[in-house]
Amino acid sequence: MAGFLRFIRTHCLYVFILLFLISWILHFYGSWKNHNVEQHIKQLPLASAGKYLSEPEFWFETFQNWQSEFLSVLSIVVFTIYLRQKGSPESKPVDASHLETGK
Repeated sequence: MAGFLRFIRTHCLYVFILLFLISWILHFYGSWKNHNVEQHIKQLPLASAGKYLSEPEFWFETFQNWQSEFLSVLSIVVFTIYLRQKGSPESKPVDASHLETGK
């Protein structure tokens, strides 16, 4: 378990990129399913995933989310990466134990 946590701390950029991609994919999937439910209710043809990806409605929703949530999460991610990057002067050494640094 300690090795796994050390890996996450030393590779936090990749972890946050992965989390961002997962959240974006889940947003896309939920929005696409909701769009198809609305299309079904209106008795209109359902959109494929590729077609929905090119729809302005999807991108409008996405950018609305980015304005409120993704932008704040991105700032947290950037500051976390900058402050915890291995070798950063703003952080204790990532591999150092709490006993070595006193923090």
